[in-house]
Amino acid sequence: MTGPEADAGDGAEIGAATPFSDVAYAERAVYLPAHDALVVADLHVGRGEASAVSLPLGERADLADRLGALLDRFDPETVVVAGDAVHTFERVTDRAAETLRALREACSARGAALELVAGNHDAALATAWDGPVREALAMEDGGDSTELPRTTIVCHGHEPPSTPADRYVIGHVHPTIEIEGDRRPCFLSGAGTYRGSDLLVLPAFTRLAAGVPVNDAATAGLESPLVGDAAALAPVVYDSDRAEPLRFPPLGEFDRLL
Repeated sequence: MTGPEADAGDGAEIGAATPFSDVAYAERAVYLPAHDALVVADLHVGRGEASAVSLPLGERADLADRLGALLDRFDPETVVVAGDAVHTFERVTDRAAETLRALREACSARGAALELVAGNHDAALATAWDGPVREALAMEDGGDSTELPRTTIVCHGHEPPSTPADRYVIGHVHPTIEIEGDRRPCFLSGAGTYRGSDLLVLPAFTRLAAGVPVNDAATAGLESPLVGDAAALAPVVYDSDRAEPLRFPPLGEFDRLL
């Protein structure tokens, strides 16, 4: 797959105006080196048993194997789930709770802490998780001699965050993009698009969710209070064959390329 602005390597293209130029994109995940944190969103654990949709290896093995590969690749200190760790609202089944434990064990075995941020599906999550479930996770880098410290907040994105930050990383939207009939999970990146701060929207980590096509989002909008102007957000598609992120122009300009 090719894009109009294919990036080299794991990082984003270089440029002062490019938001999140320091991050490393991966398949349905992003690594924030300034915070040594791997961020995923929308695991929706339990979706497999709550619906007729399934995966060849099973939901637990699929999530654990893919998370394990990301842990081996980035060796982060922290793994953050940006909301909707579980799927069903009213209760967390024993099977789903076992999957959550398996994911935490995969992190612990590699020396990483697993942090959960609350999403709109996570009303019952506290009954199956003995650690904190945060409204948001704030991380601050140290800055250097030329830059001030910068705060990144990871939250779900279903409601406005209560804490100001320099940039926000969210889930909730499940963005995908259709190119020549092929639908791919994508990130959406915008400079100064939420309260003057940068915004990065992650695709769903679960592969059981079809995702929301963003091709028409410039006019139709997206369901998150952090996305006031979807036209200003630029899709980023991670090409696993080339092991690099492919950048596209903002959605307001995207239709002209298709």
